[in-house]
Amino acid sequence: MEQLFSCHGGRLLQASLWKEGVHLGTSSGLSVLRWSGTCQRPLTRAFSMLSWAHSGCLTGSVPTLIKNHLQWSDISNRWASGATCNMPPSSELVAQSVGVCTMMRLPLQSSPEGLDAAFVGVPLDTGTSNRPGTRFGPRRIREESVQLRTVNPSTGALPFQSLLVADIGDVDVNPYNLPDSCRLIREAYQKIAAASCIPLTLGGDHTITYPILQALAEKHGSVGLLHIDAHTDTADKALGEKLYHWTPFRRCVEEGLLDCRRVVQIGIRGSSMTLNPYKYNRDQGFRVVLAEDCWLKSLVPLMGEVRQQMGDKPIYISFDIDALDPAYAPGTGTPEIAGLTPSQALEIIRGCQGLNVVGCDLVEVAPIYDPSGNTALLAANLLFEMLCVLPKVKTA
Repeated sequence: MEQLFSCHGGRLLQASLWKEGVHLGTSSGLSVLRWSGTCQRPLTRAFSMLSWAHSGCLTGSVPTLIKNHLQWSDISNRWASGATCNMPPSSELVAQSVGVCTMMRLPLQSSPEGLDAAFVGVPLDTGTSNRPGTRFGPRRIREESVQLRTVNPSTGALPFQSLLVADIGDVDVNPYNLPDSCRLIREAYQKIAAASCIPLTLGGDHTITYPILQALAEKHGSVGLLHIDAHTDTADKALGEKLYHWTPFRRCVEEGLLDCRRVVQIGIRGSSMTLNPYKYNRDQGFRVVLAEDCWLKSLVPLMGEVRQQMGDKPIYISFDIDALDPAYAPGTGTPEIAGLTPSQALEIIRGCQGLNVVGCDLVEVAPIYDPSGNTALLAANLLFEMLCVLPKVKTA
């Protein structure tokens, strides 16, 4: 757990109570006050600092801070497992505009080591075919994520009480060379997989899913795929190039990264150059669910069928924001009319609860085309919903 405390504007943004004492991070660094006693699991919380405590000036005064603000009674019985947790700060105690811009204002960690799940950005749009700008998607999604809170009352999910989660920053991509960027992404995700950490990816154009699946397949073998999108992304090539955001899943099929009997694509729509644009997908064994088959109905029954099809083997969730109708999510590079609704998106993701999800991504957010920020806000919420359905997330 890295630097869970910080002193900013007279407030202690986060606090963590450990068995050996309290870890205090101020603007001058991280300090530890040790005490006698037992506490098997740290408590992360936010509270106002005393008037004398600011800019690292906690020396000699910490006992008073502990006496007045942190009590052993703050530790509930349900946190007696011995694991650690990171908790986003409460907006009731810390203003949403305060703090470093990480996903949900979680701690920023440089490595996936020790984490159960991690948010990671891949700011790449070199593979875009139409309107560029998805390289700015991760940053804007993080900005909008300040409105998210720690539990999911609709499903009862308690992700931060169940898993150790952090933001591990962005993959250092090469925007001038798409194949090299794919190599860099693959190597970054190999490290994430080696740490047994589940990645939740903020894209980036859809090309990035290909190297991510290359890395995850090394650990899990061929995976099932739940792909929510307006497009199938199984084209072969364009202008002689076989690598761009409409080809990732054909490349994955060719390399045996997908268990094609467990691939479901939902929300597919739009004009085409042929009258049978989905032949390749169905020939591979994919289930293709067109957007028009989703209009004006709940997708809960569909997701019941998807759960049966996926079974208990590893699956990956890839959500292209253009699956949603552009009335809800205009900030994307290749919008298509008559798409899914946000409530249907929630039904799809919540319908994955109980599946063996080994990774997720949310791609194709291009903030420049939506000054309101609503597209990025939707994306942030969908990523939170993905976190809530990961294995080992407990429900109340």
